[in-house]
Amino acid sequence: METKDLKFGELDEGFTIKEAIEEAKRCLNCKNPVCIKGCPIENNIPGFIHQLFMGNIGAAMHIINEKSNLPAICGRVCPHEKQCVGHCVLNAKKRPIQVGKLERFAADFDGNMGLIRDKIPQKTRGKVAVIGSGPAGLTVAGDLAREGFNVMIFEGEQEAGGVLMYGIPEYRLPKDVVRKEVKKIEALGVTFITQCMVGQAITVDNMFEQGFDAVFIGSGTALPKSLDTPGYTLRGVTQSSYFLRMASLCNTGSIGREEVPVKQGDIVGVIGGGNVAMDAARTALRMGAGKVYVLFRRTMDQMSALQTEYNEAVEEGVEFLWETTVTEFIGSNGKLEKIRVKTPEGENFMPIDRILLAIGSRPANRIVSTTSGIKVDDTGYVITKERPYGMTTRKGVFAGGDVVHTPQTVVLAMKEAKQVAKGIAQFVDAKKLLEE
Repeated sequence: METKDLKFGELDEGFTIKEAIEEAKRCLNCKNPVCIKGCPIENNIPGFIHQLFMGNIGAAMHIINEKSNLPAICGRVCPHEKQCVGHCVLNAKKRPIQVGKLERFAADFDGNMGLIRDKIPQKTRGKVAVIGSGPAGLTVAGDLAREGFNVMIFEGEQEAGGVLMYGIPEYRLPKDVVRKEVKKIEALGVTFITQCMVGQAITVDNMFEQGFDAVFIGSGTALPKSLDTPGYTLRGVTQSSYFLRMASLCNTGSIGREEVPVKQGDIVGVIGGGNVAMDAARTALRMGAGKVYVLFRRTMDQMSALQTEYNEAVEEGVEFLWETTVTEFIGSNGKLEKIRVKTPEGENFMPIDRILLAIGSRPANRIVSTTSGIKVDDTGYVITKERPYGMTTRKGVFAGGDVVHTPQTVVLAMKEAKQVAKGIAQFVDAKKLLEE
């Protein structure tokens, strides 16, 4: 397939006003709405859809904002088919309500028209530092700011958004959408300090010295897992997360095309079977790869990627090789040239210019290693308590999202972060009471 057919921009243009209201009309407003049970943050789905049906977009946004700080993002990247949409009773007729597209419509309309402006309480309840501006960090910051806390976010990259900005491709999540959601968090009174690497430019200890009452670590899983397959150190074996970040920076004009590790006409192999593997494969085609294979060691039904993501990858020309394990990377002069693969039929060789690894990630220890008293488990994930929820083994330091659990979806990171925000509020309130 010629790469010129593939759009870098967003593929799904979303609902028009007429389409959104027509879709909202189909909602049965069930007595026992199972769509809410399917939503990790328990959005009042029938409530906001009913307001859309009535044409009250502002009222719909008020309801959405009660639970979500990132609706324009969730409306695009949540695995709706496994959550709200997957639970809709109209699945019986194979026509479930398109909840995500309705949420996205309301959020986009609000973002473009500026319908909702939250009443910002006085920031007198306490001072909280948030490390990382991905889904977990933005959720904690938004929830605490709405509750009267003075929140400052520390982000290592040049723009806020974390994985939303640098890990999810433009065709799934336009960067302008992320920027708008960040501005909404900023409008709540949250301060952003970018290009500030915690553990280097500042430490958690420094934050407490500066008068912060609590610190939240939401730095995600910065380190990708790697293979110990022979030849894995050859030039041409690259992490998918690095490739996606460089492709994103290239698309925004921050770096030149030559810095993206997939060249025009390259034969590319992606190792993995999750959504990151789909993102890497589809982005490689957009960057001009001549051929893209996804190599997965299990069968199709064991792949964790969404069915829609797989279907779209196939439509765009990605080829899938099931039950295929790479047993050796082979090259000359330090550069990858081919791979040895093992399949049910036996072993053979494949010419490959670039391998993209999409086999998971783990937390970096940059913050933990520069802070005393924070314990991690054997795999490097931060250990937290149930009371107050999310607090680490160091008093006043909390953690949530992917740095605590194995990497999850955006909305699951948000669900966790909302609980941690409550734990932080309880801790700071108790701390202030004791000080008084």
